[in-house]
Amino acid sequence: MEIKEINTRYSQLAESECCLSCGGAINYAEPQVGEVCVDLGSGRGTDVLRMAESVGETGFAYGIDISDGMLEKARQNAAKFNTTNVRFIRSELEKLELPDRVADLVISNCTLNHANDKQAVWNEIYRILKKGGRFVVSDIYSTITVPDEYKNDPVAVAECWAGSVTREEYLKHLENAGFSSLSILEESTPYEKGKIKVASWTIAAKKPSGKCSCSN
Repeated sequence: MEIKEINTRYSQLAESECCLSCGGAINYAEPQVGEVCVDLGSGRGTDVLRMAESVGETGFAYGIDISDGMLEKARQNAAKFNTTNVRFIRSELEKLELPDRVADLVISNCTLNHANDKQAVWNEIYRILKKGGRFVVSDIYSTITVPDEYKNDPVAVAECWAGSVTREEYLKHLENAGFSSLSILEESTPYEKGKIKVASWTIAAKKPSGKCSCSN
């Protein structure tokens, strides 16, 4: 799905009662006082506001989204609750409008499967994390390569599964980006979508601290 289509579709959904998120990365994230947090695909900003409250006045929370409607709604919600330690940014996932090593924590709920270049997204997550920083991501993977008939179906893509990659490819993206020692916090049994099966999971890992643990 092209960025223009995503913007239009999710801007319309911003004012609906539809629940757009799958997974619960925020439930495992445990943001700490003073940390800088980032939510990729922040939607109406609910998780961003929760993180902002957890990190307190000395911390900060960024929300990243491509939908103008969602961003406007998120800003309205922040103003409604007088939350000032937040910022909502319109940005593509493959090229985040954030500086290097800015974040202690990155979360995302069922958003990364929408990206056309998933390796670029994971490279960006690695780039914006501080050394020792962590991510908690809920997403979808497919048991086989998703057929083109679904990849090119806007409805199937919007349902957060037609843009998925296989579990093997997903893990390779993480490895290529520089992440290791992955923790799988949740993982569903594969379930049918169209003519294929997909599974949801919540995963976490840290960016290597770069500290030498050797005695020499």
